[in-house]
Amino acid sequence: MLVAAAVCPCPPLLVPEVAAGAAPELDAARAACADALGLLAAARPDLLVVVGPDAETGPTAYAQGTPGSFRGFGVERDVTLGQTRDGAAGTLPPSLAVAGWLLEPTGWADAPIEGLGVGEPLAVERCIEIGSEIAVRAERVALLVMGDASACRTLKAPGYLDERAEPFDADAARALGSADLAALKGLDTELARELKVSGRAPWQVLAGAADGAALRGALLYEDAPYGVGYLVAAWS
Repeated sequence: MLVAAAVCPCPPLLVPEVAAGAAPELDAARAACADALGLLAAARPDLLVVVGPDAETGPTAYAQGTPGSFRGFGVERDVTLGQTRDGAAGTLPPSLAVAGWLLEPTGWADAPIEGLGVGEPLAVERCIEIGSEIAVRAERVALLVMGDASACRTLKAPGYLDERAEPFDADAARALGSADLAALKGLDTELARELKVSGRAPWQVLAGAADGAALRGALLYEDAPYGVGYLVAAWS
């Protein structure tokens, strides 16, 4: 069953080499992510599944040790999903590459890691089903859930300003901070698409995995630098 979860944003700007001179602006978000990962480790899971947005609808599986890179963002920085393993094929999507970078300093070795990419078109019901399947993969399962809230919070945001963005993000923050499964399952998929919310599908996978687990949530970070909503939460 699911024993713990960490929810983190997935912008490559979290990686200081990518952010360059703007790196300090996300120091608080990085610190919150580190705190959330610490709670995952403390739960002593038998399996860690990392779920994040992908270009394909998916679900697409990524084995432990799958490589990722930030070379497409102008820096020669490579990562792997957990410790390197022979035979890991493919390439991580950016969201799971960021997860690999977050996990790197932890030296995670307490449990096997698997990655799962889920795309924006994935239906709510399928997300919940995937989550339910993850939860029974081991006696103690932990999730690292990557994804951003809206990208429409300011005029300079990637999706320009949309007045619906801030209320949507506030609802998502409340749901993630209180581990409100019904609220997460009820997120408006069409509105999420219009607001360029990359976290909708991963969050709903989390909601499916947490059914019956009676976890409590805590919101560790909420802000919208660069006009994009970034949320960090921990469930235990």
